[in-house]
Amino acid sequence: MHSTGSGVPEAGAASSGPPQAPALALHRGLLDLRGRTDTPPAPSSPFTLAYPANAVVVVSGLPGSGKSTLLRRAPAQATVIDPRAVHVACEAVMPDWLPYGLYRPWARWKHIRWLHRELRGDGPLLVHDCGSRPWVRRWMARAAGRRGRPLHLVLLDVGRAEALSGQESRGRRAPRRAFARHHRGLDRLLRRLSEAAAGPPPAAVRPSADEAAEVPAHRPPLPVPPCVAEAASVVLLGGPTRGLATWEFARLPRPADSGTPRLRSGT
Repeated sequence: MHSTGSGVPEAGAASSGPPQAPALALHRGLLDLRGRTDTPPAPSSPFTLAYPANAVVVVSGLPGSGKSTLLRRAPAQATVIDPRAVHVACEAVMPDWLPYGLYRPWARWKHIRWLHRELRGDGPLLVHDCGSRPWVRRWMARAAGRRGRPLHLVLLDVGRAEALSGQESRGRRAPRRAFARHHRGLDRLLRRLSEAAAGPPPAAVRPSADEAAEVPAHRPPLPVPPCVAEAASVVLLGGPTRGLATWEFARLPRPADSGTPRLRSGT
């Protein structure tokens, strides 16, 4: 696939096979796909989020917003880091009578150690994160940057009621205080990103002459706002679009992996 590097949809090449979902090449910029109809793909059309081979993609949203469901669509070459896997692994070696709150610090330490180890690698990495703690994202960006790896953000905006409904359907409820803390942090972040997405992009971030032929004239790339300056690109997904997105990563110059996405416990 030929990437424009603009963070906007690139034109698909003609193919003799069955129609494929449009691929959005995410190298830099802000892209709002929360059900908008003025930018491909339309809310009812499947699409693919395409990233570089060494990308670190952080998937954020409220508990119950569908982060784990989206991550289960990861391609085989990507490593998926979900703190739930660490929670389950720690729970398996603890006595049933011991509350999780007592060994939560140990589980978090194991999660951070696992994440740190994977950030030092080279292959594509998908990270499940609540998104309400900017310092965690900045730490990941610094750790990945030391390896020359860009950090990208995918943020799910589904609202409080829909997130609570998602928790009910999965049979797990986040603690009320923790959910309220995540909601406050994400609400601030989403307000800032929505303001940036609604405004016209400054001339300084318009496509170069080489890119102009490949970038739709009605949708020049938007700059990443200062609130997420550590991210090379940001994608906003809403209720209509979170279920339509799939993943694609460029291949590293090594034999292709096979099997299912690498979801490991980090233990």
